[in-house]
Amino acid sequence: MTARLLLICLALASLPALAGDAIQVSASNRMALGQGMPSLEIQILEPIAGYEVKLKRSDGKTFEFKGTGQPGTTRTIPLEQPEGKFHYEGELTLRFKGRGVEPGTMPLAFDTELLGPLKLDVKKEDLDLEARKLRFRLSRPAGYAKVTVLMDTGRHAFDGTVKFNGEPAGTPLELTWQKLDGKVMKISLQAYDTSDFYTSVELFPWRLDIPHEEVNFPTGSAEIPAAERAKLDKSLKLLEDAVTRYERITALRLYILGHTDTVGDTAANRDLSLQRARSIASYFRKQGARLPIYFEGFGEQALRVVTPDETAEGGNRRAEYIISVEDPVLTNAPFEPQWRKL
Repeated sequence: MTARLLLICLALASLPALAGDAIQVSASNRMALGQGMPSLEIQILEPIAGYEVKLKRSDGKTFEFKGTGQPGTTRTIPLEQPEGKFHYEGELTLRFKGRGVEPGTMPLAFDTELLGPLKLDVKKEDLDLEARKLRFRLSRPAGYAKVTVLMDTGRHAFDGTVKFNGEPAGTPLELTWQKLDGKVMKISLQAYDTSDFYTSVELFPWRLDIPHEEVNFPTGSAEIPAAERAKLDKSLKLLEDAVTRYERITALRLYILGHTDTVGDTAANRDLSLQRARSIASYFRKQGARLPIYFEGFGEQALRVVTPDETAEGGNRRAEYIISVEDPVLTNAPFEPQWRKL
């Protein structure tokens, strides 16, 4: 969006009679980076012999422009500048046709701003699903936001505009929505500054943990015994039911997380849990699972039951099956997961 500052004939007394009717000067003084530069526009209304513009920018850089034109012509003078806000001062000199007609001058003083990308900051802890709140910050004064909150039932808990009051850059801004049945699947946020520039983000906090019976793998092995496959078949049915129910709202992914107990070497346990997660993912795929599948192994580094080292604990030899839209947020992850796609 371009903001325009009108500088019409600021010093008529310094111009010859009727000279103030000869031109009109304005500035496109606020531009977004990549969409052009601020500029000075000279609209010629009456016959002139020419004009000269001299400007000095607040950082000391000087500019000089000369030109002419017929009545009805508009001359645009781009003001090349770095990102940020600058002040310009100077004068415009008009020359008129005819002998003995002295030039007239018009002082100029205005501000321009070249705006970089509007930045939107949302941290993981800024989303409180239980309290139905989302906080965020903008890198410039806040104007308003367009927000939709989509539930996994297909209904909207919010779909509208939230107005702000020009809160300074970095101020925490808060959104809330009504309580509805189901879970929040998607939050779409389009945030505007006070000049109507905007930036947007989509959040997918939704996840569904699939209940299941744990596969009993042979010690040190990632091979699924034939007797254990019925457990996975039951889990697959639950997965398919979830996909059928929710894929009409958005695309889904399946994440398989593998875990072990503390018996054995830590690095070896992590690799074993990764291979077991891969085996489960491969089984689901071979049996017709339609959604993208990702897997990771955490070994003994995310225990469900806290035990001393070298303790055999069945509750820690487990897997997690999570359906979500994006990489799920894991509250107890000991490291950043490196999701492998099957």
